[in-house]
Amino acid sequence: QVRLVESGGGLVQTGGSLRLSCAASGRTFSIYNMGWFRQAPGKERVFVASISWNGGRTYYAESVKGRFTISKDNAKNTVYLQMNSLKPEDTAVYYCAAPEKAFGTVGSTTGDFSFWGQGTPVTVSS
Repeated sequence: QVRLVESGGGLVQTGGSLRLSCAASGRTFSIYNMGWFRQAPGKERVFVASISWNGGRTYYAESVKGRFTISKDNAKNTVYLQMNSLKPEDTAVYYCAAPEKAFGTVGSTTGDFSFWGQGTPVTVSS
């Protein structure tokens, strides 16, 4: 089984920055696409960003494009989400995710991913 553990969330003021980390274990991390999702209070879990297994392609939700950056360090078995220019609407629990199969086309929906971390909360104050 794949285990994903997110960290780095917290409370930040509008315009501030946070860097989320997702440490993976239990599989050959380097050959898997990875994704970040978030779930705001009272809302469904939605796509934030994803990255191809080799880091060659990245995808972002329109709401975070230009502010967030996803990256992947295969040597450390870790995926990052650098969040800049944070807004109150970014407040949510952030989850990292991994797909069932290696390689392939990187996904951007919850259905494209099978393994999820426990989430790390991010709160952006007005």
